[in-house]
Amino acid sequence: MRKGTRRFGAIFGLLVFWSVAAAVQETIEYGPPKGTLMIVGGGRLEGTGIVEKFIELAGGPEAKFIIVPTAGGNRDRDGAIQIYKEQEIVAPWLARGLKRVRMLHTDDPKVADTEEFVKPLREANAVWFNGGRQWNIVDSYANTLTYRELHKVLERGGVIGGSSAGATIQGEYLVRGDTSGPNVMMTQEPNHQEAFKFLKKSAIDQHINARNRWDDLVPVIQKYPNLLGLGLSEATAIVVTGDRFEVMGRWKVAVHDNTRLYQPWEKSYFVLSAGDVYNMKTRRIEKLGTGVTPRRTDR
Repeated sequence: MRKGTRRFGAIFGLLVFWSVAAAVQETIEYGPPKGTLMIVGGGRLEGTGIVEKFIELAGGPEAKFIIVPTAGGNRDRDGAIQIYKEQEIVAPWLARGLKRVRMLHTDDPKVADTEEFVKPLREANAVWFNGGRQWNIVDSYANTLTYRELHKVLERGGVIGGSSAGATIQGEYLVRGDTSGPNVMMTQEPNHQEAFKFLKKSAIDQHINARNRWDDLVPVIQKYPNLLGLGLSEATAIVVTGDRFEVMGRWKVAVHDNTRLYQPWEKSYFVLSAGDVYNMKTRRIEKLGTGVTPRRTDR
């Protein structure tokens, strides 16, 4: 009897050990443990299936969507507060058949820190950040209740997407966050160096094909070697679930992975195409796609 008890105890101990080991192995390090990210490199998205995929991930046209136009600017060139009309901001989404879509915007972080302002976020299935300048998003929402509720959208299993500035804001380090202009990759402005960390340990750039930005993340990763650099072409997206992402769209994604061995004649990054699946934690390509996202024929 004692021998059987000891044997049971040993087996139970091994099961506990294996369970803990498996849990440690499966700890998510980059993307959200729940929910999905759609990170888009900017440009025109018609015919790519990217927006349709975002709507599908949210739960379809009946889901609750929030559109954030804030990157477009909090003030105009004369310094006056920028006014956004909700009807204009949500119109393209209503045209896609969405039933419940709202705009969320303020230029005032004090407003963004109020219960009244975040009410729509608490029920949202999906949030989309429009393009512009990413530091405007930081100025409005960093360290506020809105910021925390955005993360809770993912914790509920929702989806956060965005294009151009709406892509860069999703990383951890905010590239091109300098208020003097978008050509400064690493700003000295302390309040514009940190993005929203939906995708942790990353720095995200966009428009790399149209604006010849292929090499622009190289000095960022040299200075911050703990980061994974992701440069996205226009009309191209990565769909992030946990520590993996799949590429979709028309063109390429440049992956700046400093754990990889490069030959002296190579660039210090490699490129992925539509259908490729990459594991950010293991730094391995898990699947090679066809390089082409099938065109949608239903629109």
